[in-house]
Parts: sequence; C-alpha cells; structure tokens
Amino acid sequence: MKVPGASNSTIGLQRRSVTVLPRKLTRLSAALFLVAKVSLVSISAAEALVSAQSSSADTGPTIRLDYAPGESGGNPVESFMYFVPLISPSPISSLTSPGSTQSVKVLSAKRHATGHSFLTICEFEFTGQGTHKSLFDLTGEIQRHQQKLKAGGFMRRRLNSITVNGGGSGRVEVAGTVTNGVQTVTEVRLRFNARSKTSPVWIELCDIGYEAGQFKHLKEMVAQVNTLTFRRQPGSPKMEVTVASVKKKGAANNLWQSIKGGITGAAVSLLIDPLTITKIGHQAMLDFGQALASGAPRFTFPQAKNLKNTTTKPF
Repeated sequence: MKVPGASNSTIGLQRRSVTVLPRKLTRLSAALFLVAKVSLVSISAAEALVSAQSSSADTGPTIRLDYAPGESGGNPVESFMYFVPLISPSPISSLTSPGSTQSVKVLSAKRHATGHSFLTICEFEFTGQGTHKSLFDLTGEIQRHQQKLKAGGFMRRRLNSITVNGGGSGRVEVAGTVTNGVQTVTEVRLRFNARSKTSPVWIELCDIGYEAGQFKHLKEMVAQVNTLTFRRQPGSPKMEVTVASVKKKGAANNLWQSIKGGITGAAVSLLIDPLTITKIGHQAMLDFGQALASGAPRFTFPQAKNLKNTTTKPF
C-alpha cells in the first residue's frame, strides 16, 4: 500500500522503524521491570524486618517445648516462669540469684483423645542451682484501698511473691473438649510435685493493714505450692492454688504445718482463695496449654506490661 505523498524510501524507513522499535521497547520494559522488581523485593524485605522487630518488641520470651534427647538444653527459669508477671494485676520485679544455673526442660508428652475430649500430660524438670523470685508491688492496691484500711479494714491474703528454689520435677496437665474435630483447652494445671518429689515453688502471702500511721504487711506466711490451675469459665479470670505446707514467715523450719498432717480441705480453701489474675495472663496460659496439646515445638509469651525490671540480686 502506497502512502500519498511518501516515497518508497520513506515507506521503507517507516517499516524498519516499526519493526525495530518494539524490540527496543521490549528490552527497556524488561529492564524497568527488573529494577521495579528488585526495588519491591528490597522494600518487602525492609518491611518484613521492621515487622519482625516490632513483633519481637511486643512479645515476651520464647520457650522450647520439644523433648527429643539432645535437642534442647532447656529454658532459663525466668523464661518459663514469665507467666507470673503476665497474670499479675500489680507491678512485679523478676529477681534471680547471682550465678544461678536454674533451667526448665520438657521431658515427655502423652496425648489422649476421644471424639469429645482430650488430655495432654507433659513432664518437665527444674535443674541447676539458684533461686528465682517474682516480687509483687502492692503499693497501687494499697492506695486504692487506703480509705478502707485507715478505717480499720484489711486486705486479706495478698500474694506477695512466688519463688522457685533449686531443682524439682513437675508436669503440665492440659484438658479440653473436641467439637467438630477442633480442640478447645478448658483447663491447664501446673503441678510442681511430680515423681514423688517435693515442690521447689513457694509463695508468700500477707494481710495488709494500717497500724501506727503506717500501712503494714501483717500475718505473713510462706506456703509450698503443689499446683496452680487455670480454667476457662465465666466471670473474672482466676488462678487456683493448692499447697503442701504452710508456716508463718520467719518461723523455724520445724514449725511447718503439713496439709496432709491434719489441716482440713475447708481450712485450705480459707487459707488461699482463688486469686484474681489478668485476662491476658489467663489467656496466655490457655494458649500455652494449646501449644502443648498440639505438639508445637515452641511457645512465645505475650509481653508482660506489669514487669518493672529483671535483676540479679542476692537472697
């Protein structure tokens, strides 16, 4: 086809331009696409790094749950006990004795399930020497109740500290329901006196009163803890505590009063009522149970907002 006003040489040039330009454009487009792709990858990597850093800043420690021989050296005891500042409504300090070698390791897991329920039992052990203490700051609670206290009232049996001293054996018992093949954890029980060994976990309780113009810790007592239990149920989240023995703080060791030695179940209930805990801490313990039930190799705690500091300190 002849274009009016155009010579044959012009037509040939136009044709050559039409056939050559697409190749140049294709190469240019490919180069631009490659640059754009590299830029996007770099941006994505940076965003992923920022996201990971943000995520790690908003979480607590990650503990290993695997138990194959030689696979894990265990977890620092302060990481395993990180649930304590999580459940605490009050500010808390985490204290570890100098030179402590304490660690916690999962040893085994047994899982049983039916069409409607399941039960997982994981054995663990505390090893090494040292002491770890979670110390509760009751100042804010005292301030909220100061009018009642100054009027002669008391705050009864407040949890003052939780301590892990030395080694021991324990297990985590996770129970739940199964609906349409989906497991839901309904109870997590930490037992610290497994394998017929005495518990290395202790709590200090006290009453708070107002005497001689000062707020004071009164009727302080120490109890050896056998179990801590978390249940999925309506109402404010609670932690149930059962103890093996109790004594007044500072009393001689021969004044331990064994629960098996005659304190009735009713008296134990009066001694330690279920303790109110935070929602995030309660949910974290149910999630911890779910991780164990599902065979997850690791579990990451959410960040404990009430953890004031972590220090090494002589006891």
